[in-house]
Amino acid sequence: MKEKQTVLIVDDEPKILELVKSYLEMNGFTALCAGNGKEALEYFERTAVPKNAVPKNAVSLILLDLMLPDMAGEDFCRKVRQVSGVPIIMITAKVEEEDIIRGLSIGADDYVCKPFSPRQLMARVHAVLRRSAGAEQGGRFLSCGNLRADTEGRSVSLGGTKLALTRDEYNILTLFLSRRAKIFTRDEILDHIKGEGYGGFDRSVDTHIKNLRVKIGDDKREPKYIQTVYGMGYRLGDIDGAAD
Repeated sequence: MKEKQTVLIVDDEPKILELVKSYLEMNGFTALCAGNGKEALEYFERTAVPKNAVPKNAVSLILLDLMLPDMAGEDFCRKVRQVSGVPIIMITAKVEEEDIIRGLSIGADDYVCKPFSPRQLMARVHAVLRRSAGAEQGGRFLSCGNLRADTEGRSVSLGGTKLALTRDEYNILTLFLSRRAKIFTRDEILDHIKGEGYGGFDRSVDTHIKNLRVKIGDDKREPKYIQTVYGMGYRLGDIDGAAD
């Protein structure tokens, strides 16, 4: 029997904690609740996954409200990211584009605005966990659908046919493949391929993405591998048959 995954909910509104906990449990998850950042950090530190071991009560995903009574949700996210790559979905009333981009840039994997539909939230939870599963496999090969990257040979194939990618195209694609749950901002992609502090024009990322889509056979009107998240950045698509 498959072990239940644990989701940590961090929110200071009891009604939201109760609602989300109920939906998670109905969907087969174990739900843990924290009403402030200090409580959530103390719990997370006790259940952090040590190397080469997975405790039964390890947190698989965090649902994080940004407006906590004792600390900013962004600060909580930074603290978690110092020690763990556990997927984080931010849930907040902050709806400005800059707030969303800031949250993604410090390590959030997705963003849900209040008020939200519980069913939509569950769909996001399942999608983030499904995408992150490929990265957890680690090792030499990364795959998604018919795409397969060999990180030692620095090569990529599509349906068994080797692709001719530039260095930057390869680095962008393997970045997406290594963290399938995450939405990457243009700045994050640029830092990855050029190094932090690079002063180049961020739209150069769009050119790389456009060229990558052509080479991997993505429909430019409805791309399935590399998807645009408008106002935020890019993410790897949730493709049926991808390695879970």
